[in-house]
Formats: sequence, structure tokens, C-alpha cells
Amino acid sequence: MAGRTRAAGVLIAALWLGGCTHAGFGSAEGHFATFSVPEPKGSATSATVHVCHAYGCRSQTRVRFTETDLAELGAIMKKWRGKTDTAEDERRGVAYAVGWIETRVGDAIGTKDDRPGMDFAASGDPTQQDCVDEATNTTSYLTVLANAGLLKHHTVGTPFAKENYLRGVAGWTHWTAVLEDKGTKKRFAVDSWIYGNGENPAVVPTEEWYIADLGSLPPATR
Repeated sequence: MAGRTRAAGVLIAALWLGGCTHAGFGSAEGHFATFSVPEPKGSATSATVHVCHAYGCRSQTRVRFTETDLAELGAIMKKWRGKTDTAEDERRGVAYAVGWIETRVGDAIGTKDDRPGMDFAASGDPTQQDCVDEATNTTSYLTVLANAGLLKHHTVGTPFAKENYLRGVAGWTHWTAVLEDKGTKKRFAVDSWIYGNGENPAVVPTEEWYIADLGSLPPATR
């Protein structure tokens, strides 16, 4: 989960009546800057991201996506858009695309056995990722899709967190990446942290995400 002391001060200061939601650091760019992660770069033919791992973006590994990789992602998005090509179809495609990217990245940098959820003993382990890592990485992956022209109905939103310290560890600060529907302006959490590496993330309205505790997290989007 949250892994940086400098971010913790902002989060705790914003605590209200034991539970609250944080809009993040103003923008996706602000989030990357806060955790000292280079912003993803890319086009329709190639892309580069810096993947966070070891908890709190303590370790970062540069990964390049080739034209072949982006073509595969395009095929995934096309498949799940189907004939109806709705915003909901696109979110389903995003879930499968992020799962594919995690598998590709996990094999390349050694995070293929990243366990689901939080393991306090794994802090500093370069094979494992907490929710800061996952939210930051998923935001990078969504940006790769956007830069490649593969998002028609959504823009990439600012990562944000929810917490409820009155619930103890079960209500600890939890981060997620965000998509925003261009038509309705509705925001959707895209959460990869719940599942092991390569599993589809949950893609759900932000108001329905992490409402009560970690036991109430949504299922993967399929």
C-alpha cells in the first residue's frame, strides 16, 4: 500500500472523521513527480515507461513497448470493443490490456510472481508491488494506451486514494489508477493491486471502490 513518508503527511493531514477520499496530487503528472517516477512517453509505434516495484516506487525499471506490443494491445482493445463499441466495452478492453501488459512486464523485470494484496514482509522486495506501485504503473499503462490512440471513450485520470483509519489496517490508505468517461465525466477506479500479476484489474465507479474495507474490494473485470 502507500509507501512514501512524504506522501503520508499529505494523506494524514487530509483525514476527516476517520475516513476520506484524496483527489491525488492534482494531475497524473503531479503523481509521477511526487513519487519521482519519469512520465511515460509514447506514440502509435513505441512507448517507454518506468515500472515501480519494491513498494512505494522504491525501485524503478525502464520498459520499452515495441510496435509489435502496441499492435497486440490494439488487437485486444478491438476484440473487446466488439460491434457495439461502447464506453463499457472499452473499459472491459482496458482490463484485458492491463492484464496483458502486466504479464509482459512481469516476465521482463521479475515481478511475474507478484502476490495479490499487501504483504508487509515484502517491503523492499523487487519482485513485489504495493498499491502505490500498482496505481502508478497502471496509470503509465493507461497513458500508453491513450498515446497509441487506443482510448476512444476515456481519458487517463489522476490516481487517488481512499482510507478509513477507524477500521485499523483494513482501512489503511489504498491507491488506484483512474479512467474518466469522456461523455458522462464519470470516474472509474482501475485497480490491479487486488490480484496477482497478470490478472485483469477491477474497473469500477470510484464511489463503489474500497467503500468499507479490503474485504469489500470488487472482482476483476471480465
